[in-house]
Amino acid sequence: MTRSIAWDRVSPADVERAMREYDKLGPERFFAAHGFAPTTTYTLVRGGRSYPPKAMLGVAYEFATGERLASGDFEGGKAGAVTVLGRLGFTVEHV
Repeated sequence: MTRSIAWDRVSPADVERAMREYDKLGPERFFAAHGFAPTTTYTLVRGGRSYPPKAMLGVAYEFATGERLASGDFEGGKAGAVTVLGRLGFTVEHV
């Protein structure tokens, strides 16, 4: 079940920080550290690289607020993470 989350607290800089951490740790260590999984439907594209949008947004929220979200706390698809990331100026594509 999803809950109401204040996405307006997340800035593009928070998402970029999550992407840098993903690049630094690599997918397996990033997912293990933050509790998310690889993407299956959408990908966040930035600088020729691809990132799992739900994981990037969830970790960005943690960076912005100090509150950790579980994958089940919010939607990852078009009605969720994809829309929020788009509003923040990021490109998310269907895979």
